[in-house]
Amino acid sequence: MALLEVTDVASGYGEVQILWGASLKLYRGQLTTLVGSNGVGKTTLLRTVMGLLRPWQGTIVFDGQDLTRAPAHARAKAGLVLVPEGRQLFTDMTVLENLEMGAFSPRARAHFQENLDKVFALFPRLAERRGQKSGLMSGGEQQMLAVARGLMAQPELLIIDELSLGLSPLLALTLFESLTQLKKSGLTMLLVEQNVSLALAVSDYAYVMAEGRVVMEGEARALLKNDDIRRTYLGVAH
Repeated sequence: MALLEVTDVASGYGEVQILWGASLKLYRGQLTTLVGSNGVGKTTLLRTVMGLLRPWQGTIVFDGQDLTRAPAHARAKAGLVLVPEGRQLFTDMTVLENLEMGAFSPRARAHFQENLDKVFALFPRLAERRGQKSGLMSGGEQQMLAVARGLMAQPELLIIDELSLGLSPLLALTLFESLTQLKKSGLTMLLVEQNVSLALAVSDYAYVMAEGRVVMEGEARALLKNDDIRRTYLGVAH
């Protein structure tokens, strides 16, 4: 059974419809990537899954629970965790304080020290900077902290929106290597990412969005090798 099953979801902002019947399934232990051009509805789909937008139609089932009408806090309690685009850190707070904010729920607090040790092992730079205000850190360090804060929430599913946005290729590669380590640990993840080639290279499965719909899906590496898909949907040259 799928951990997350999104079926025929329509959603949008005000009277502007962005999603037109999007569907996808995520399975435990897999890293799944959602790719597509800017403006096709990827972030809107994530916001709808997280309960930040109410679906106009369709269903969202997570770990056997129908969460279609559930509020955002109920989804977070169930283990859905979003690392948002733009990081959205508490910039006047230290690294450690941001991580503490990630562990606000009872399920996360029970595993606080265990998860703190894990994120410091995954991102040693954060351990070195634990007392520094996050607003004074580099973009790459802030993105590490945003992911680490998500991990502190004890996620069943970690959703990451634009992991490499604004980062140098070297820093992006470092963060993608951390995703590979998390996948090996058994964590289920959904990634929205503009660096299509790198995202597909590390993922198990992928969905391609266009005009508010999922237009293609398949094993990530197979999609990466398909020249027609690369050219038509992903904007990647031969």
